[in-house]
Amino acid sequence: MDKFSFLGNSEIDYIDELYQSYKKDPYSVEETWRTFFQGFDFASANFPIKQESSESLPASESMSKEFNVMNLIQAYRQRGHLFTKTNPVRTRRKYFPTLDIENFDLAESDLETPFHAGKEIGIGVAKLKDIVAHLQDTYCKSVGAEYVFVRHPQMLRWLQKKMESSKNTPQFTDEQRKHIYYHLRMAVGFENYIHKKFVGQKRFSLEGAETLIPALDAMIERGAELGVQEFIFGMAHRGRLNVLANILEKPYENIFKEFVGEEYEEDIALGDVKYHLGYGNTVKTDDGSEVKLHLAPNPSHLETVGAVVQGISRSKIDNDYEGNQDRLVPVVIHGDAAIAGQGIVYEIIQMSQLKGYKTGGTIHLVINNQVGFTTNYLDARSSTYCTDVAKVTRCPVFHVNGDDVEALIFTIKMAMEYRQEFNTDVFIDILSYRKYGHNEGDEPRFTQPILYKEIAKHKNPRDIYADYLIQKGVYSQPEVKTINSDYNKLLDDKFELSKTFDKVIIQPFLDNYYKGIRYSVESDFESSPETGVNKKTLLSLADNFTSLPGDLKFFKKIGKLMGDRKKMVENDQLDWAMGEMLAYSSLLTEGNSVRISGQDSERGTFSHRHAALVIEDSDKKYFPLKNLSEDQAPFHVYNSSLSEYGVLGYEYGYALAHPSGLTIWEAQFGDFHNVAQAVIDQYISAAEDKWGIKNGLVMYLPHGYEGQGAEHSSARMERFLTLCAHNNMQISNPTTPANLFHMLRRQVKRDIRVPLICFSPKSLLRHPACVSSMDEMAKGKFQEVIDDKNVISEEVRRVVFCTGKVYFDLLAQKEKLNAQDIALVRMEQLYPFPHQQVDKVLERYPNAILHLWVQEEPENMGAWTFMNYNFRNKEVKLVPVARQASGSPATGLAKIHMLGQSEIINKVFRKCDCDRKLKYCGLQCVEGSSHEEILQTHEYFEEKKSKLLM
Repeated sequence: MDKFSFLGNSEIDYIDELYQSYKKDPYSVEETWRTFFQGFDFASANFPIKQESSESLPASESMSKEFNVMNLIQAYRQRGHLFTKTNPVRTRRKYFPTLDIENFDLAESDLETPFHAGKEIGIGVAKLKDIVAHLQDTYCKSVGAEYVFVRHPQMLRWLQKKMESSKNTPQFTDEQRKHIYYHLRMAVGFENYIHKKFVGQKRFSLEGAETLIPALDAMIERGAELGVQEFIFGMAHRGRLNVLANILEKPYENIFKEFVGEEYEEDIALGDVKYHLGYGNTVKTDDGSEVKLHLAPNPSHLETVGAVVQGISRSKIDNDYEGNQDRLVPVVIHGDAAIAGQGIVYEIIQMSQLKGYKTGGTIHLVINNQVGFTTNYLDARSSTYCTDVAKVTRCPVFHVNGDDVEALIFTIKMAMEYRQEFNTDVFIDILSYRKYGHNEGDEPRFTQPILYKEIAKHKNPRDIYADYLIQKGVYSQPEVKTINSDYNKLLDDKFELSKTFDKVIIQPFLDNYYKGIRYSVESDFESSPETGVNKKTLLSLADNFTSLPGDLKFFKKIGKLMGDRKKMVENDQLDWAMGEMLAYSSLLTEGNSVRISGQDSERGTFSHRHAALVIEDSDKKYFPLKNLSEDQAPFHVYNSSLSEYGVLGYEYGYALAHPSGLTIWEAQFGDFHNVAQAVIDQYISAAEDKWGIKNGLVMYLPHGYEGQGAEHSSARMERFLTLCAHNNMQISNPTTPANLFHMLRRQVKRDIRVPLICFSPKSLLRHPACVSSMDEMAKGKFQEVIDDKNVISEEVRRVVFCTGKVYFDLLAQKEKLNAQDIALVRMEQLYPFPHQQVDKVLERYPNAILHLWVQEEPENMGAWTFMNYNFRNKEVKLVPVARQASGSPATGLAKIHMLGQSEIINKVFRKCDCDRKLKYCGLQCVEGSSHEEILQTHEYFEEKKSKLLM
């Protein structure tokens, strides 16, 4: 808000009255007025103004004019960006009121009048015409600035001084300009070369915005001077190959090979298009400093990579730079349509200053083509600028003419300095254009004929700058021609080099973090490794994290909670939360960090975890798992913002850069992952196949039918199972605290990293039967399949396979009926499918005549289709018991839910109605068929039938 906007309706007498009050007692007026009056008195005493008129103006009128000029200055600061010369190919829209002096009760006759207000912009007492010229140069040329909404006075003063002292006009030496041209000729030359060499191939050209390359070079150079050791980049397709080649210094020959290659050198099943691939390198700056650069791989789902970049950055800041945010800078390069249209941008920006997610400020660069695919910018957003989302966190925004390379370099250096000084985001909107259609194969004149008529005759930024340098005498025309042709010759040589090797080379992203960690193979999932922990150690850990420090006061229920946990240990009946806490604490004391992030993760949505304990009568918290030992690994648990897409992408990035730790994203309810489906589809499921990426992220998705309605019952297990192939994920639905314990430890202790999707419980968190002993955690390993111990194997006629909570409903009925001829078999891991363990179960029950798959979900959901597919080669036929197929996961009425649940249970335990003396042959569990019809249908029962029916 204009800090002097209230003056517009003020009376001059009131200003005089304020001034008189100030003279009597400076602290009787508001600070803004006090500061101004101090400057006014100082200037009046030391720099007397000579009026053009022979008659002096009245004091009140003179003061009024001063405030009018102050209003003018503030208007330029606030609205100058609306009147800039920043658009290289369009005439910008008109805005009113303008900045004409007449709109501020100033007249042409005032132009020669000196005003004290000039001191406000750093030029001292100055004539109005000079003040206006200074403001025009600063705020209305090639750089437009939006920043007056910044709330912190220190930040505001820094920006004003930086811009107004320089007039936002850079001053470069001839050598510096040659350096700029060097990078500009590479940016333009690279695109021209590819356009001619690989006609018709998609590359998502940077043409029209090539000034991005010298700007990124300047940012890295300035960043290195300020102590930055690493940059993490995220960007979509446009300009990506150029950035890879000319900033990250990916060998040209490797890029050229990607246009014509037919096979990958790395053992990657599918690979990806060249403009999605990631890369990392260490480059040297002009002063000899080494800077690490990483460009994260990205999918076509625009802006998704931004969240991943934030997570990678925070992971490295935490684990490589001891929390020093000034050593690493995230950089996200957006498109104008994407930054305005994709909601994940808002999520990431809202996370940017949160304790668990801040990364010290991100440099946001927008390649503003002024068109999205074929959509005009007027149809792409309602906001004035594509960057208006930046105002959510009141970060400065600069709009720069993409043809003015010096202005852009000046601005990006200023942004780098601001980020290092204040650790907040900065946005730079590079107004440019897209020379060709969206992917070089489109015809843009179908939809943008006027714009592309202008673009066709517009010079590229390199040639514009070359003309400028020739005019300045920095280069001659022949020198420029030689510089450009030398670069083309270099590219020719690299192209010929690309013909000398046969396969496309893909560099797995962050591969140096994965030394000693390999890709998984089938045998890794045949049996889990031993992951038990010495019982004495577990008892000690449990005693530690259930004991509260005596000098802190906690809510009384916390004391009871910890007392109950101690009793669990004494009674050797540990619930889900205890199994979880023992897994974390054992990993932490073994040197593996743990990070849990999600909505309400500190307490747990269902009030089971209590990893953070609020100290009574304060806002401070005590974390038991941070106080296990002096040399333990870090433990972090954060309540996230109400975001799934952004936070899941963030945690994926965090896990990617920290394979030695356990990183967990927890959904408040399992179906909340719907909103983050792009991260699941494009990264968690496909990243290893596409980019060779390993990642050990764990997802907790609370799942189970408790009659609470269609929402929050199902975590959509079927969707994950559909995505499974090549051992790309682990899908688990554990039913015991001990199995959870071993599953979490297994995730870190193996020498492979594969994402783990855990369908975690809700009602089972406190189910009396869902408990484990300490011995079960001290010994053993994760059990992919848990067979039934309460059976007489030879008498079992019915084998019931199930997963998750429904097991306990089945168990209650089995125990009620004492049905030892029915075996309940739990599938604790669904994928990779545990074939060997299932085969052993089948062998154990040679007399079984019916094999059921029981699930709470409708038949078209859950794991039924997946289980049926994986049983196709076995000598049994799996029969489903489930709710009827439905478009909704569950009913909204608890009574209907209970009826459906009872029907499922009763089908499993329905007695045979034939005249045979069979207790539970199970052949009537399929409705609509008689006993004899089912016997005839199941031909594979023939051998068993004759023996069984005697």
